[in-house]
Amino acid sequence: MTMSSEKSQKPQGCVVVTGASTGIGAAAARELARRGFHVIAGVRRDQDADALRTDRIEPIILDITEPDHIAQLAPLFADDSRTGALRALVNNAAIQINAPVETLPLDEWRRQFEVNLFGHIAVTQALLPALLRNSGRVINISSVGGRVAMPAYGPYAATKFALEALSDSLRRELAPLGVRVVVVEPGAVRTEMSDRVIAATNQQAAAMSPEQRDRYGRLIQAVNAQAAAHIPNGRPVDDAARVIAKAVTAGKPRTRYTVGGDAALITRLSRVLPDRTLDRMLAFGLRPHYPTTSTA
Repeated sequence: MTMSSEKSQKPQGCVVVTGASTGIGAAAARELARRGFHVIAGVRRDQDADALRTDRIEPIILDITEPDHIAQLAPLFADDSRTGALRALVNNAAIQINAPVETLPLDEWRRQFEVNLFGHIAVTQALLPALLRNSGRVINISSVGGRVAMPAYGPYAATKFALEALSDSLRRELAPLGVRVVVVEPGAVRTEMSDRVIAATNQQAAAMSPEQRDRYGRLIQAVNAQAAAHIPNGRPVDDAARVIAKAVTAGKPRTRYTVGGDAALITRLSRVLPDRTLDRMLAFGLRPHYPTTSTA
């Protein structure tokens, strides 16, 4: 899409997207701009801003764990004449390290919660007055890991389960006030984050004690091998971006959308299968990825 085609579209208002440096966030920013929105895209680095900027995409440096960064958001909508009315907030920023519950230091647990949960709460609190004025929407990007917690995904899944609960409560609080809250649950999506997660998981595994390595070394290798095997078959980021755009624009949005057949299947199974049956199914899927000997 050219800049001139962006200019020719009638403005649809503004959408804020966090975690827009790469992956799903960047794709969502571009898709929403293509549909005529002015997009304020939160990024972490100047080079990411330069890569994303167009007539319809306005990047800002935004670390959602930094109070000073959060404080800059509300003033952007003190006067809607520049950006247009705030129609939606897409809470997308996230980090992930996979590790057994026993082995991940508490500081790393807290860091994941700061980004994946508390940062979203801070951004939502800052922008809710503008969303309430405009009957806007909050779109929370969760994960299939927000419905099913696989082994070694406990820290990440815990943040996403919490985000799902937060979304349910927020939806029920804001529905009478005209603001809709929607959750998007991607499954396997081909993003730069996938490779970073494997690298971070390996780094964390290297810090385990010898006893922990004996207990969990083969599990970590299997989890990483399974993740690597799924990357080539993951959905393209543009598919996730279109689902997010649907959540923003649908006249009567669902409370939850999945991205990819794997997410749809797992979320359905999680609702109907007994826990032990689901445990066995997940263990069966992981079994082929175990090494014969541990090298962790």
